Amino acid sequence: MIQEAADLRAEGDEFHALLATLDTATWWRPTPFKGWSAFDVIAHLHAGDQAARLAISDAEGFQRWLATRRKPPVPRDQVETREPRALLAQWHGCLNELVGLLERIEPDTRIGWVGPPMAARTFAAARLMEVWAHAQDVYDLLKHPRLHKDRIRAVADLGVRTFGFTFANRGLQPPTIKPHVRLDAPSGAVWQWNPPDKDNRIEGSAVDFCQVVTQGRNILDTRLEVVGEAAKQWMEIAQCFAGAPVDPPRKGERAW
Repeated sequence: MIQEAADLRAEGDEFHALLATLDTATWWRPTPFKGWSAFDVIAHLHAGDQAARLAISDAEGFQRWLATRRKPPVPRDQVETREPRALLAQWHGCLNELVGLLERIEPDTRIGWVGPPMAARTFAAARLMEVWAHAQDVYDLLKHPRLHKDRIRAVADLGVRTFGFTFANRGLQPPTIKPHVRLDAPSGAVWQWNPPDKDNRIEGSAVDFCQVVTQGRNILDTRLEVVGEAAKQWMEIAQCFAGAPVDPPRKGERAW
């Protein structure tokens, strides 16, 4: 079984529980992410999960759909309903169907996607990252405390693995030596990537690191210790999600 799939279900359930508490007016208030409302956030996640479900269940159908795809539409134009609770139920149901498909395939199974094909484990981690990151948009809107779990390790791992992509996506040459990353997990465990290097490293909270690589926070609004030119360059533009280069929020824009 793919652990990231189980974690994706748990993350979705937790976000669903928060969204179920929102009144109608709050559903339409702009979050700090592009001014999207909570409705837009769920419309975006639902569209992505529908595409992911198709990619696993009907690879040829997904490729046909992909061939007709142009630039992504406005999130709320991707769904048929304008009723928040109806959309919430549709998204949660689709997400659980997607998780069910992921639970029945081998972790190394290749799945065609918008970019290069991905192993099923990485595919599940990418969907987990999307749910976790966009949930933060709503937590930030509400200024609601969030209790993070160690399942964010999958997000941190994606962040580390996309070091080279972050630079190449902007037409830049990645530094030759990858920074050492040492993070404190929500549970207190210590997670590490790349060989120890006192002159080229990132240390601190795993939550802070995940928020930087998903561009939910500016590096200057975290307590991460960033040492070395390569580490500093990376943290200024880190991007663990696919697509065109996106700049992180300005300092203070999403800090509270």
